[in-house]
This record gives sequence, structure tokens and C-alpha cells, in this order.
Amino acid sequence: MPMIPFHIWLPEAHAEAPTSGSVILAGVLLKLGGFGFLRYSIGLFPDSSCFFTPFIFVISIFGVVYASFTTIQQIDLKKIIAYSSVGHMGVVTIGIFSAVAPSILGSIALMVSHGIVSGALFLCIGILYERHHTRVIKYYSGLLVTTPLFSTFFTLFTMANIGLPGTSSFVGEFLIIAGCFCINSWAALFCASGMILGGGYSLWLLNRLLFGNIKNYSINQYQDLTRLEFYYLLPFSFLAICLGLFPEIIFFYIYIV
Repeated sequence: MPMIPFHIWLPEAHAEAPTSGSVILAGVLLKLGGFGFLRYSIGLFPDSSCFFTPFIFVISIFGVVYASFTTIQQIDLKKIIAYSSVGHMGVVTIGIFSAVAPSILGSIALMVSHGIVSGALFLCIGILYERHHTRVIKYYSGLLVTTPLFSTFFTLFTMANIGLPGTSSFVGEFLIIAGCFCINSWAALFCASGMILGGGYSLWLLNRLLFGNIKNYSINQYQDLTRLEFYYLLPFSFLAICLGLFPEIIFFYIYIV
């Protein structure tokens, strides 16, 4: 779990890992920390978890706000997505340690959604890197004109990363804030402000990549998605929308267990 101040490993790991490694790291490995909190910290040591809840709230809120401001300063596309993961995991931690049913359900839903959305964003960045061999954001602009299919998928995943209503992340974030508000209204307020900051850096990234003048001096040839790339991005987009419209798919299995 990349919690402040022990979070530096995550952006560096994503920057050095291949695309498949980044997808596995974002989709599976990051969720093991949340699983540990749910099964062991809350399940086996409820009194200790309750005692340390204010401390967890403080570092999680700091992580959400700090990661949002740090993301805007990054120039590597992978590090931008990695720092956004730090912010989302801070929201998950707040939801888990709120220790009420809506926030815990929201944390599980947000972890599932983050695994889908963040993995899809890393796939999109990997597609760009495979074609142009750079992840520096200043070399990209105007992709909406040259790669419309890629731009459509990237816009969808960015909106899901923000938590737009109708996407999978919205359900988890709403439940976390609603549950946390019953426990600590100030923590819920700062958590919600982190969502606003997340929308800011996500829209900033979307604007820098898709709009503006085409920079012919850095990239001369553009190629849209191949058929294979289209087919392996399609399930991610389907899940991001389906779990946003029908979140009971996740909650049904949680209650069964």
C-alpha cells in the first residue's frame, strides 16, 4: 500500500517496469495492501485499528492532497498515472479505517475499479511508448486528430479515473465519502477535495495529450489502434461502464462471502 511517506517506490517501479508489469502492479499487487488491512488489521486487531484510525486518517489525507499536487509536476506519463494511484489508495485507506459498512464496501469497489481503470491507462501509455519510444509529455499533442480511436478510449478511462457518475470509480468514491462523513466530517471533506484535485490533474493530462497543435518536430508519423489493441482495450472499457451502472455485481459477491 503506497502510503505517505513510504510511496516513492511506486512511481519508480512503474517507470522502470514494462507495460505488462505496470498493469499487474496496478491491478493486482497494490490491492494486497487493502486486502491485508481488511482481513488482518480490521479483522484480527479491531481495537488497535480503532486506536490508530486518527493517525491513518492524517497520513491518508496528506497522501491524497500531496499526490494530487505532485502529479501535476510530473513529465513522465507513467509517473502521472502512478501518483494518481497513490491518491486513490489513500482514499481506499480512509474508507477501510472508517469501519462502517458503506465505506468498506466503497473501498472494495474502488479497489476493483482502480485495478481496471489504472491498468487500462497503463496499457494506453504503453501503446504510445511502443510507437514513439518516449513517455515525456511535452512531445505529445493533438492526438485527437491523428488517433481518434485511441483518444476515445483514453478519454473514457480518464473520466473513469476521475470518478465520473456512470463509471466504476464513482460508486466506490461516493460510498467512501458518505460512510466517512458519519465518522469524521473533516476527513470526508479533505477526501472529497482530493477528488476535485484528481479531476484537475486528469483533465490537465487529457488536454495536454489530445488537444492543441500537432508537434511535427518531435513525432512525424502517427498510427491509431490496431485491431489487437482495440480488442484488448474493449473489455476494460466495458467493465468500467458496466460496474458503474450495475455495482451490485461486486456487492452481491461481497455479501455472499
